[in-house]
Amino acid sequence: MNLDAFRDYSLHNLKKDVLSGTVVGIIAIPLGLGFAIASGTSPVTGLYTTIVAGLLISILGGSRFQIGGPTGAFVPVLLGIILQFGFENLLIAGFMAGILLIIFGLCKVGNLIKFFPQSIIIGFQSGIAVIIFSGQIPNFLGLHNIEKYEYFHLNIKEIVGNLYLVGIYTIITALLCLLIIVIAQRYFPKVGGISYLLGILVSSLVSSFFYSNQIETIGSIYGEIPHQLPLPDFPKVTIEKIIYLLPSSFVIAILIGLQSLLTARVADEMTRSKHNSKKELIGQGIVNMVIPLFHGIPAAGEVARTVTNIKNGGSSPIAGITHALFVLLVLLLLAPYASHVALASLAPVLMVVSWNISKKEQFASILKEKSGHSLILMVTFLLTVFANLTMGIGAGLCLFAFMCLRKRMKDNQKQLKKAI
Repeated sequence: MNLDAFRDYSLHNLKKDVLSGTVVGIIAIPLGLGFAIASGTSPVTGLYTTIVAGLLISILGGSRFQIGGPTGAFVPVLLGIILQFGFENLLIAGFMAGILLIIFGLCKVGNLIKFFPQSIIIGFQSGIAVIIFSGQIPNFLGLHNIEKYEYFHLNIKEIVGNLYLVGIYTIITALLCLLIIVIAQRYFPKVGGISYLLGILVSSLVSSFFYSNQIETIGSIYGEIPHQLPLPDFPKVTIEKIIYLLPSSFVIAILIGLQSLLTARVADEMTRSKHNSKKELIGQGIVNMVIPLFHGIPAAGEVARTVTNIKNGGSSPIAGITHALFVLLVLLLLAPYASHVALASLAPVLMVVSWNISKKEQFASILKEKSGHSLILMVTFLLTVFANLTMGIGAGLCLFAFMCLRKRMKDNQKQLKKAI
C-alpha cells in the first residue's frame, strides 16, 4: 500500500475516501457486468473481478488514486481467447500474464511507457472502442442467438444477415436506457457514471412491468447470479497449455501494463503526484495471479473509475478498498435482483463507454497532421479493428521504429555534410 497517502491523513480524508469509494462502486457494478458479457463470459465474473482486483490493486499498486477492475480495453482480446481456447484456458493465460508482469516490473519495463508514441496509444484505444460498440449492436437489437466471431467484419456480416430477427421490445428498452444516460449526463453532469446504473434500473423495471416475456434478461440467458464469492480453484495446467497460451498471456500482460501505467499517469497529471511504475507492475502481476483463483478475468487500472475517484475527493487507497467492499456487499445482499436486469439495458452503457474512450478529438488531430504519425495511427487502428490488437500494436511499433531509424539516418547525413 502507498503509505505516503496517509501523511497528515485526517477523519475528513477518511470520510471523503469512503464517499468516493461508494460512488465508484455504484459505477463499477454495471461496468463489471457489461464488460464480462462483452468478453464472452458470465456476468458474475465481472463482479468477482471488480471485488478481488479492486481490493488488491488498491493495496498493492503503485498509485494512491488507482481504481482497478475489468476494463473495456480487454474485451476484444478476452473474447478472442475464449472463442479460441475456452474460459478455463483464459484463467491460465491471465495467471501467466501476472507472472510476466512481475518480471516486467523487476526489469523496470514500466519506464518504457514514456517512449510509446501517442499515435499508437490513440490508434489501439480507438480501435477497441469500435469493437466494443459494434459488439453491443446484437444486444441493442435483440439478436442474442447469433454466432460470435473473433473478427470484426465477420460479426458485422452476421448482424446484417440477421436483421430480420430484431426485437422491437428490446430496442425500446435499449433506447430508454440510452436516453436516460444521455439526459442525465447532459443536464446533471455531477451524476456522472451513476447515470449508467440509473438507466439500467429504470429501463429494466419498465420492461419487467410492461413486457417481461418479450425480452431477454441476465437470468434468462446466464441463470441466477450467485450471492457469494467462489472458493479458490484453478484449472489443471500442463506444459502443452503453457506453450500455446504464452502468446495470449504476453498480449494480456502488455495490455494490463499499458492500461495501468497510462491510468496512473492520468492520475498524476490531475493530482500533481507521482506513481511508482515498478511497484505498479509488480502489484498488477500479483493481482492477476490471484484473480483466476476466484474465476475472475484479467484486470487493470481503469481511467473512468480512477478519474471519478479523484473528482469525488478520493486521496488514498481506502477509496479503492471501499469501492471493492461496496460491490462485495451488493453481491452478498442483492445478487438475485441482478438476474432481472435486461440485457438490452447493458448495451447502451457499453456503447456510451466506448464512445467516451474513443479518443475521437485526438484521433482527428493526429490525422490532420498528415505526417508519419498519421500513418502509424491509421495502421494501428485498422489492424486492431480488422485483425487483432497484437498486430495493431506490433505494426504500429515497427512503423515507429522505422520512422526513428530514418530520422536518425537523415540527421547523420546532415552532420556528415556539415563535417565535409
